[in-house]
Amino acid sequence: MNAAVIVFPGSNCDRDVATALEQAMGKKPIMAWHGNADLPQVDLVVLPGGFSYGDYLRCGAMAAQSPVMREVVARAKSGTPVLGICNGFQVLTETGLLPGALMRNASLKFVCRDVTLRVEAANTKFTSHYAPGSLPRMTVAHGDGNYFADAATLDELEQSGRVAFRYVDDAGQATPEANPNGSARSIAGILNAAGNVLGMMPHPERHADPLLGGTDGKALFSSLVQALS
Repeated sequence: MNAAVIVFPGSNCDRDVATALEQAMGKKPIMAWHGNADLPQVDLVVLPGGFSYGDYLRCGAMAAQSPVMREVVARAKSGTPVLGICNGFQVLTETGLLPGALMRNASLKFVCRDVTLRVEAANTKFTSHYAPGSLPRMTVAHGDGNYFADAATLDELEQSGRVAFRYVDDAGQATPEANPNGSARSIAGILNAAGNVLGMMPHPERHADPLLGGTDGKALFSSLVQALS
């Protein structure tokens, strides 16, 4: 399995996710600079977290116009798996690869803390190593993670099994208190219709090593290795 991590000006989780991928794959991923229009042939593309272009205009709006993104969009449409984490999720909505938008947190404050998620779709190449309904812990760190879409889009996501993760409390209930940003229906991550693009606000790479305080994120990377190797 070969993977590429796209590096934008302002990315700050690119090395973190590269480390998690290397631990899972047994080799280093390619670090692909956003300004290069060409992208090597890989089995997985990752858009990391951070503050691409300083979050000017809208989060992810400028990164979505980077030369490499034309190729990322083309690869995604041809079936290559693409994972967008935090800012990467924002970029995916800006390119139209995922529906909806990420708005300012309902609190209007930057939120950085561990959250509990409920795995809603465990039958994907991103999540097969999670049990359905399991409650992994991961970290959020964002100011614009409030997922919004119109009611028809939200209904379609729900009915087609494209909600991958949901914010819940420790008992597995989607309560307002457990929702760190006000996301519609407590949505923390969604898939595209083909199932090969996942966008999520929580950071699995920050829970992929015991030294980081938890390993619940490792299952996401091991799921991908099994599916793509």
